[in-house]
Amino acid sequence: MTREKRHAARRAARTAVASRFVVLTGASGSGKSQAMRALEDLGYFCVDNLPVMLLPTLAELTLRAGSEIARAAVMVDVREGRMLEEFPGIFEKLKATRGLEPVLIFLDAAEETLVRRFSETRRPHPLAPDRSALEGIREERRAIARIKRMADHIIDTSEMTVHELRQVFTGVASGRAPGAQLVVTILSFGFKHGIPVDSDLLFDVRFLPNPHFVPELRPHTGRDPDVVEYIDRADATHEFLEHTLNLLRFLVPQYVHEGKSYLTVGIGCTGGRHRSVAIAESLKKGLGGIQGVRVRVRHRDIANEQ
Repeated sequence: MTREKRHAARRAARTAVASRFVVLTGASGSGKSQAMRALEDLGYFCVDNLPVMLLPTLAELTLRAGSEIARAAVMVDVREGRMLEEFPGIFEKLKATRGLEPVLIFLDAAEETLVRRFSETRRPHPLAPDRSALEGIREERRAIARIKRMADHIIDTSEMTVHELRQVFTGVASGRAPGAQLVVTILSFGFKHGIPVDSDLLFDVRFLPNPHFVPELRPHTGRDPDVVEYIDRADATHEFLEHTLNLLRFLVPQYVHEGKSYLTVGIGCTGGRHRSVAIAESLKKGLGGIQGVRVRVRHRDIANEQ
């Protein structure tokens, strides 16, 4: 995730947790349910898919003296059907309500990300129960385009896990500084498939022995013990890990002190299945235990054919 997207997500979260009335909307599969759960954990009275004509009634309750509903969050999406057409006018009236100051937050993600998420969950898109998820996604984008233009904040969740999305809200609300936890992603990849655009640091391990040229190892990946053993036989492997871990153990605390929230370390080999995967896993183990740091590993090209 780019720095601009990270800052935008944090700004949206700060606005949300400070607001009396939050309307959460966006694309199906973008993480709205996780964001709502985070707001509920923060003490919001949360309503999923409330008919849009009832929004003023709920808003009024939050303004009423002595009401048990001091803060409310509502999810509005395409499940509203034709009623969704009334939302822009209703939200403009809410904005004009004295003392309410509602916030409209729109969650979105790249088209390919949304398709993948629907595929992983095996759930149909709400607008395309009998069609492809892609058709539903594109139809939904047209239906909510006007609402997206109205949004106070837009959060792109394409590169966020559901846990990271929750942390955006709960972390900001708990008073942690933005850099209180640095998430380090060790990202393996293959140069033949392109260099990751989000890499902050990049290391090339194509100089290490290549299991691709060993017939019995070629079908496996850098997670396989036999592949790891083959790569470990080279002295260069141990020297590289020693020097790289020393460098990262110096750099990572500096980034924490600077207030950086995300650091992506790219590890590249030719195809992204053997050497880079094995080295990324070793680096993850070696970086454990640094205070204020969470280390994760992601293998971008491990499933690609060689």
